[in-house]
Amino acid sequence: MRAVLAAPPPTLLVIAKEPVPGRVKTRLTPPFTPDQAAALAADALVDTLCTLSAVPAGRRLLVLDGSPGPWLPPGWEVVPQAAGGLDERLAAAFAHAGPQAPAVLVGMDTPQLTARTLAEPLAAARRPGVDAWYGPAADGGFWALGLARPTPELARRLLVGVPMSAPHTGSVLELRLAAAGLAVARLPVLRDVDTAADACAVAALAPHGRFAARLRSLRAPAGATG
Repeated sequence: MRAVLAAPPPTLLVIAKEPVPGRVKTRLTPPFTPDQAAALAADALVDTLCTLSAVPAGRRLLVLDGSPGPWLPPGWEVVPQAAGGLDERLAAAFAHAGPQAPAVLVGMDTPQLTARTLAEPLAAARRPGVDAWYGPAADGGFWALGLARPTPELARRLLVGVPMSAPHTGSVLELRLAAAGLAVARLPVLRDVDTAADACAVAALAPHGRFAARLRSLRAPAGATG
């Protein structure tokens, strides 16, 4: 019998904004200042990049709106985001990966992500029969999307026109994955950092990360927990 080869190591993509005060994590202000919110965003991004640096991959790409800074860990290529709405920019991010290997796209809002959360499902699902990975967010969105064959056409069919930052964002994407006939491996539900309450809850899940340390240093108001 002829052996079936596993897919090549995946390309890991992180889509992010440069952590500039007033441009990132604006829902954290108040209670935090724009400078504090940008510092939290920077640490969330670095935690995410460092975590994904420990996940086996062929390439690691930061799809960035802005310019990289000293916060960028080694081993990451930086490519620019496309123009347009978030749906267009997410779809275009997959074009940087190319269709030769699986690609998994993650945002910068889940600093509690662990390498094991991605590495184990990716290793198991690289066998034939899995077409996509989907990571739902607790607020109804999604924190990760992976495609075994990330062609630009498929990425656009799945993402363009999906309402972003809405309570039904994830359910619309799931419907599109099903309509495309893709076999989907689900990842764990994670909580995005959007508000001060989110920040406190996420920091409690990953107390040893940069994000949690930054939050402790800022002494978030007690009323922000929950």
